Amino acid sequence: MDRTVIAYVIYLLVSIGLTIWVARTLSKNGRVFLADVLHGNEKLADAVNHLLVVGFYLVNLGFVALYLSDDETITDARGIFEALSTKLGVVLLVLGVMHLANVYVLNRIRRRGAMEREQVPPVPPQAWVAPQAQA
Repeated sequence: MDRTVIAYVIYLLVSIGLTIWVARTLSKNGRVFLADVLHGNEKLADAVNHLLVVGFYLVNLGFVALYLSDDETITDARGIFEALSTKLGVVLLVLGVMHLANVYVLNRIRRRGAMEREQVPPVPPQAWVAPQAQA
């Protein structure tokens, strides 16, 4: 088998494995944020969480597929390691950026929900009192 094909197979296995691991981590821990933001509506939190995970998979696996091809032919074992280190390093950076972007978005949604809860008075006003004239 060609060394380039070996590098491609290793790259795909590691990249897809890392993408699945990060997506599962985001899904499991992001659900807590979403449930808090959505005032305990578990069904809606699960639906939004699932949509975020699907988007994460599409973006990352699309990038992994686009980044697969290489113009250089790998001729030795050293070339395999060099190609894999470059490709996997870039994939790890993209996964890290996507992870931080997801955490940022979830935190912004959570903050907005907390601010909305603070703006609602705990008891609706029953009536108003006219200001008294100063004597």
